[in-house]
Amino acid sequence: MTAAASGTAASRTAASPSAASPSAASPSAGSPTLSAAEQRLCGLLAIAARSLSQGGHDDFNQGQVSARLPGSDRFLIKNALAGFNECTPESVVLASVNPDEVPHRNAPPELVLHQAIYLARPDVNSIVHSHAPQTLVFGATDLELRAVSHDGAFFVDRLPRFTQTSQTILNLQIATAVATALGDAPAALLRNHGGVIVGKSIRHACVFAHLLERACMLQLLAEQVPGGYHCSTEADVEAKREFNFADLSVKSYWDHCVNRVVASEPAAAAWKEARR
Repeated sequence: MTAAASGTAASRTAASPSAASPSAASPSAGSPTLSAAEQRLCGLLAIAARSLSQGGHDDFNQGQVSARLPGSDRFLIKNALAGFNECTPESVVLASVNPDEVPHRNAPPELVLHQAIYLARPDVNSIVHSHAPQTLVFGATDLELRAVSHDGAFFVDRLPRFTQTSQTILNLQIATAVATALGDAPAALLRNHGGVIVGKSIRHACVFAHLLERACMLQLLAEQVPGGYHCSTEADVEAKREFNFADLSVKSYWDHCVNRVVASEPAAAAWKEARR
């Protein structure tokens, strides 16, 4: 996704006669039409975005993090104008999983990627798409991710690579192809583009995005070592998945992410209740 594409999409939607529809005017954080629980979810998304920024996922205002509203066909997503590093709860907009519904005027151009994945994966409640550099470079190779580290163990044999195009994902056909390539995996590499990471909660998707970037970085380093390198055994991989990535472990990683965000951005202290 390009910054120009963000502006073009926003302008096109705002100029459309349909922009006055309820869908185009969907609420963002701070709107009285959002419930208290939905407002807290906006805060949680803002924390996740700031954490992704700290983890090296910034690429101007590009990339998205989203969360499905429980028991609903709608979700919240970071808008097209704010980068991960500047996201606040007010940067979050409401969207429908229905790609035929007119989106919020500030919805990101790659909204359809999130719609396709939510439609294909009822188990997914949060999605991260970014152009994190290590993930992007790893996806440009033909390497299979190996268990060089704990992080890598999580993705062994479940990190497909989408190679149909490296373009910004702007239409349902390509978005559906990405969702098909993703299958039931926790993440997929988008060749020469970045990655898409999913989870059953915002904390899971955010933590898994951090894990993927670190796993790619460490293997790319290992590939440069003369004489080769060793990886965890299958038994160790399974043990790591059961302990290192159990829900309690993921919660502890998420709490660390929240604390880092709050330490660097005092305003985020007001969003802390969202992590519940």
